[in-house]
Amino acid sequence: MSSAAIPVELQVIGSSLRAVAEEMGAVLIRAAFSSNIKERRDCSTALFDQSGRMVVQAEHIPVHLGAMPNAVAAVMARGPAPGEVWALNDPYTGGTHLPDITLVSRTALGFAVSRAHHADVGGMEPASLPAGSRELYQEGLIVPPTRLTDELVRLIAANSRTPDERRGDLRAQLAAHRLAEARIGELVARRGVTSVREAMDELVAYSERRVRAAIAQLPDGRYEASDVIEAVDGDLEIRVAVTIRDQEVEIDFAGTAAQYPGNLNCPLAVTRAACYFVLRLVTDPDIPASAGAFAPVTVSAPLGSLVNARRPAAVVAGNTETSSRITDVVMAAFRQATDLPAAGQGTMNNTTFGTSTWTYYETIGGGQGASPSCAGPSAVHVAMSNALNTPVEALELAYPLRVERYELRRGSGGDGRFRGGDGVVREIRVLQPCRLSVLGDRRRHRPPGAAGGSPGAPGRTLVNGEEIPAKDTRSLTAGDVVRTETPGGGGYGSGGARESSG
Repeated sequence: MSSAAIPVELQVIGSSLRAVAEEMGAVLIRAAFSSNIKERRDCSTALFDQSGRMVVQAEHIPVHLGAMPNAVAAVMARGPAPGEVWALNDPYTGGTHLPDITLVSRTALGFAVSRAHHADVGGMEPASLPAGSRELYQEGLIVPPTRLTDELVRLIAANSRTPDERRGDLRAQLAAHRLAEARIGELVARRGVTSVREAMDELVAYSERRVRAAIAQLPDGRYEASDVIEAVDGDLEIRVAVTIRDQEVEIDFAGTAAQYPGNLNCPLAVTRAACYFVLRLVTDPDIPASAGAFAPVTVSAPLGSLVNARRPAAVVAGNTETSSRITDVVMAAFRQATDLPAAGQGTMNNTTFGTSTWTYYETIGGGQGASPSCAGPSAVHVAMSNALNTPVEALELAYPLRVERYELRRGSGGDGRFRGGDGVVREIRVLQPCRLSVLGDRRRHRPPGAAGGSPGAPGRTLVNGEEIPAKDTRSLTAGDVVRTETPGGGGYGSGGARESSG
C-alpha cells in the first residue's frame, strides 16, 4: 500500500490488523508441541470481518489460506457466540484434508482463524497420510464445525497415535486466538470500532480495485491448458479454460477427470485456493490478500470431478498433490496471456514415518521454475506449500530416524536461457521398525519449461536403492534407508543458460 494510493490512517489500521495476524502465527509456531508446526511452520492465520470476508492474512500456506473462507462460512452458519472457539477439519464443510485442523473464534470485529497441520489425527496409517485410502473415513477423525471444549480436545487426542502432541498443538492454536481477541480489543480501544470497521471495508475494496486494474491490463480472451496428476494406475487429466473479460476472470475445469477411487480428489475449496494463488502471481503479489483480491475471479468445476469431489471421496493427497497440479495448469493457461515462470517441482513429496506411538511428517522442497528474468531458486517449497524443512538436529532429537544425506540434486533444473532450480536429495535411515507412506508426483512426467526452456528432472523415491511408486505405503525394518530425489524446476527460454540456479 503506497501513501499515494490510500490515506495514512488506513495504512496504519491495515498494518495493525496485519500485525495481529502475523503475531497469531508467531504465537502458534513458538508454542506448538510438534516439529511439523514448530519447525516447519505448517500453519496459517488470518482475520475476517463480521460478514465472513477475509481482511488480512499472515503470509503462510496458500492452500490453507485460500480455503479458509469456506471454514468461516461453515462456522457462521452455526451461530457462534462471543468467547466461543469452534473447530473443524471436514473437507466437505470448509476444511482441506483431515490433518489440517481449523479453529475459528469471534473477535470484537469479526473472526480470528488458525489452521494447522496436525501430524496424526487417526486413520488407517500413522501420520494420517495413507497412500491407499479410498474413502474419507480411512484418513482420520472427521470433525464437522463443533464448539471447542475440553471434551472435544479429549476426543481428538483419543483418536490420535500421539495424544500429547495433539493436546499441545491445539493449546498453541488456542493461545493464538486468545492473543487475537486481546489485540483486536486493544485496536478497537485506540481507534474505535466504527473507524476500524470502515477501514476493514476499505481494505477489501482497495484490494479489489487493484486486482481489477491489473486484470484490465491483460488481453481479453479464452486460454486453455491441460496437465495430468499421476495415479498409481494411470494419469488423471486436469483441464482448465481461463476466460479474461474486462476486469474479471472465469476459471472453468470442465473436462477434468471424474473423481478418483483413491485419495487424489479435491473439495472445491482447495481448487479455489490454488486458483487464488495463481491470480496473485498474475496480477500483483503485493496486493493485500483480502476477500476483495479474489472477488473478480469465478471458479467452477463439475460436481463429482477430481477437483470438486463428492463426499465421502478420499482427499488427503488432493490437498497436496492435486492442488499443486491445479496451480501448474492454471499458470499454463495464464502464460498464454502474460509472462509467468516455468513450472516448479509440482509436488510436495509428502513423506511420513510412524508407529502406534510416534509419527513424523514432512514435505520436501525442490526446484522452482525459471522466470523471464532470472533462474529459478533451488531447494524450496513452491506453489501451494510454503513450509520449511525439518532441521536435521530437530528431526534426529525427536524421532528414531537419522539423516544420512541432504544436498542439492545438482543439474536437475531444466536448461534454458535461465535455468530451473535444482531439487534436493534427502536420505533418512530408520532406526526401528515403522510404517512409511509416500505421496509424491512428477515421477512419470517432468515439470515443463516455458518459452522453449527444457523441463526439470522428474523425482524419485527409493527404499534401499530400489525405486518405489510415487504413492506408496509399506513396512520398514530397522536400518532401511529412504532416499527422496525431488524434481527440478523447468527452464525458461531457448538457448544456453545465462544464469545458474546454484
